[in-house]
Amino acid sequence: MNAKHKGLGKGLRALIPAYQEETDRYMDGAIPLSQIIPNRNQPRQKFASDAMDELINSIRENGILQPLTVREIGKDQFELIAGERRYRAAVELGLNTVPVYVISVDTDVEMLEYALVENVQREDLDPIEEAEGYALLSSKYNLRQEDIAHKVGKNRTTITNSLRLLKLPVEIKTSLKSGEISQGHARALLALKSATSMINLHQRIITNQLNVRQVEELVKAMSNPAGTVKKKSPKSRKKSTAILGFEKDVRDTLGTKVAINRNKTGRGKIEIEFYSDDDLDRLIEIITKS
Repeated sequence: MNAKHKGLGKGLRALIPAYQEETDRYMDGAIPLSQIIPNRNQPRQKFASDAMDELINSIRENGILQPLTVREIGKDQFELIAGERRYRAAVELGLNTVPVYVISVDTDVEMLEYALVENVQREDLDPIEEAEGYALLSSKYNLRQEDIAHKVGKNRTTITNSLRLLKLPVEIKTSLKSGEISQGHARALLALKSATSMINLHQRIITNQLNVRQVEELVKAMSNPAGTVKKKSPKSRKKSTAILGFEKDVRDTLGTKVAINRNKTGRGKIEIEFYSDDDLDRLIEIITKS
């Protein structure tokens, strides 16, 4: 049964009016699953097994309630645009046909835009997958951040902050993808610039269960240690470039605030801050291993 589709309501079409074409249609169970191929540019990469099992059970009991979105690429052949999880569940269940929306999308960039918007709206993408989707739109299809923001219904700052997450070290990206840390933690870490500093402070976040505000304060102290110490008396000796360099090296290695002070005779002390017993254990482990 073919019928003119009257609109998807609040959602993708509200964000991407260009997709509203007279040729769009809804086909209720009319397309054999074998005629649908996956989206090459699917931004979503991770499919949690528990969530997939729940979806499979739901479809087994109730059928596919929300149609897949596809485009026609040839006679009796369609390419999936949105609905990757439902598609995989249908394959797993051995369904013969599935309900679909057939829309007019002519280019790969429109395909990626559509898939990205649906996933973002449904909160199906983790922060790194979302950032990689924006990066693909930017690098492969030469879209400016302003253009991406307009197409996905977000402001430019959101796109910029998302793309910055791709600069994180791999282990921190993995932690963000798994939900071990939040985007707030990740954005705070990026202010450190040094990968070593980020990794060490990331370990402290996990060990001490630091909240975003605590991380921001630590980053501020690590980035500007001179501004967090007591004012020196006029007779105090100004730290040499070498000492400041040593402070930075140790601070980056330990992931905490470090101060090196010495007197005219060359004697002095190194002060290393810690914030809990677990944090102290972490520092001792790093120092003794070094």
